[in-house]
Amino acid sequence: MARRLAEVAQHVGVSEATVSRVLNNKPGISEATRAAVLSALDVLGYERPTKLRGERARLVGIVLPEMQNPIFPGFAEVMAGALAKKGFTPVLCARTVDGVAESEYITILLEQNVSGVIFASGLYQQTRAAHEHYARLRERGLPTVLINASADGLAFPRVCTDEEHAVEQAYAHLTALGHERIGLVLGPPDHVPSARKLAAYRAARKGATELVAHGALTMEEGHAAAARLVAEGATGLICASDVLAIGAMRAVRRAGKQVPADVSVVGFDDSGLMAFTDPPLTTVRQPIVAMGQAAVALLLSQIDAEQVPDDELLFEPELVVRASTGPAPTT
Repeated sequence: MARRLAEVAQHVGVSEATVSRVLNNKPGISEATRAAVLSALDVLGYERPTKLRGERARLVGIVLPEMQNPIFPGFAEVMAGALAKKGFTPVLCARTVDGVAESEYITILLEQNVSGVIFASGLYQQTRAAHEHYARLRERGLPTVLINASADGLAFPRVCTDEEHAVEQAYAHLTALGHERIGLVLGPPDHVPSARKLAAYRAARKGATELVAHGALTMEEGHAAAARLVAEGATGLICASDVLAIGAMRAVRRAGKQVPADVSVVGFDDSGLMAFTDPPLTTVRQPIVAMGQAAVALLLSQIDAEQVPDDELLFEPELVVRASTGPAPTT
């Protein structure tokens, strides 16, 4: 530290005390001197203190819930590319069970003086989760965008897939194949996207038996939930994610049945490699390219101090029919 002070002071022609005041962002220093000291740091190869980097870093945090579900790396790739084209550097923050929590990532990103943050399927989707770190972003006035449905009261711009229409498409597809006992495999009860899917399912079934199972958004939970529904006689399963759907197909096989001869399975996301599962998965595709680009555009508008409504920008999903769905069994 002392060597840095001495070198910078000598380079600029000021005292070490003046350099120290600049580095600690103290008042009483002319803008010309402050700029000369910061320039000297760059010339001499020293890193500027975080609080003095300002927009120079042009960093944007991309906060993901995980990387195992291929949909999230897909979103990250689209957004990172869109940000790079505009001269911003993406900072990828992926939560893990035993790793850094979402709230801790927010602290780190704020310390790095990022220009904004984009969240994909974060804790804002869970009504019972802690949301205090989102309030910190609001208080700081930091540009923020959320991808997919959030709990009420979080006033940020959102880019969302139409969850209700996704279920409507999947349900209509299965009923057209003759299925009457259609089950729904969802995330936790407080998961907002799952709640929206459940509302659409209840509207679509028109008096048919309700077959619903909740669980964490993992392959293992999908397996367990689907096993319960198959035991209850479900011949078609609509799953809230492709990961849950893969678990559901395993459950069908474990029960001694076949997909789709005995049980048809529909996923949600159309994440990478779903065309190569066994059998290839019928799923409802999220338009991740359009959504990721829209999220970046909304963030950049906020960074440019434009007024952006705290509304949902709703995107239409697309049913992709593959070999995991077929006619309902006749016996």
